[in-house]
Amino acid sequence: MKPRAKLYAATLLIVFPWILAGCKAGDVSAGSTPEAVTVRVAEVTGGESAGVPLRFSGIVRASQRATLTFQVSGRLEEQAVELGQKVAAGDVLAQVYSPALAPARDSAKARLAELNTQYEQARREWLRSNRLHERGVVSEQSLEQIAARRDALKASVATAKASLAEATQLLEESTLRAPFAGRVEALLVERDEFVAAGQPVMRLSSPQGREVEVRVPAYLLDHVALGQELSIWSVQDRSLPVLTGSVLEIAQAGAIRGELHPILVSLPVDSLEPGEPVEVGITPEGTAAASVPLVAVTRTAEGTGVFRVRDGQALRVPVTVDRILGERALVSSDFLVPGDQVVYAGMTRLTDGDRVEVH
Repeated sequence: MKPRAKLYAATLLIVFPWILAGCKAGDVSAGSTPEAVTVRVAEVTGGESAGVPLRFSGIVRASQRATLTFQVSGRLEEQAVELGQKVAAGDVLAQVYSPALAPARDSAKARLAELNTQYEQARREWLRSNRLHERGVVSEQSLEQIAARRDALKASVATAKASLAEATQLLEESTLRAPFAGRVEALLVERDEFVAAGQPVMRLSSPQGREVEVRVPAYLLDHVALGQELSIWSVQDRSLPVLTGSVLEIAQAGAIRGELHPILVSLPVDSLEPGEPVEVGITPEGTAAASVPLVAVTRTAEGTGVFRVRDGQALRVPVTVDRILGERALVSSDFLVPGDQVVYAGMTRLTDGDRVEVH
């Protein structure tokens, strides 16, 4: 065989297997289908979030309570109650000593007695002068002067009575009495300390009635009404049954951005003690949203979305997350309807348009 023929035969022996392998590979790629990705799916539920209450925290407190103060300043001379003690209406709770109160009362009493004496004397003098005036002994002008002095003393007596009443009331204000029957919640001042007028001294609460105040965003104020029943959960003991409270007061929405507004809810009698933390459920009505598992929502450079499965194929559709409720997300999307299947497991190997096998 000639050298050129030998070289040509050797070249064919080397290249032919590669050409054959390439043809076989092309045939396999063209005829086969990609392997399906194994995933787990969950159903899109809802369409309405009305059945899912939003929970707001609060602290149980007594419906009738008061922070007690003195109307006068002085040294706390006596504290007749102890922390947690039960008291009846009118019981003496504490007393302050002010060195000016008793003397002021005594001075007003003495001044009233003096003016009463002067007034009685002026009245008797007018009676005598009036009889003499009828006989022509006393002139009309003298009688009028005596009458004017009598009337002035009468007005002074009235002023002295008011001063005595004020001094007596101030002296009585130095004694703090219980405005209603209840229990002493807190003692804010120690004995022998100076107490200013209006300074809180102790807190008193009544055992009758319980309530809780929660603060909510302004948009939720339209979803509650006076007398509406709300669910209440104990935070300390989740095994306790759910309580039902009634809305007592609803605040008006303010103009401050981001401000929370109070709602007052009454609790059943003899249910929870003051100071216990609770959660109050408020259910917004008419909020349209689809519910999907929170783990099904993915975030990419294009935004948030979920993989919707139809006819064995996964397509990524965009969604907007409106709210998160526990382990589910309320989303808005034009591509999801209740009953659709979305992928919540196996998404790490999944791309848009892949075939899937649901397990």
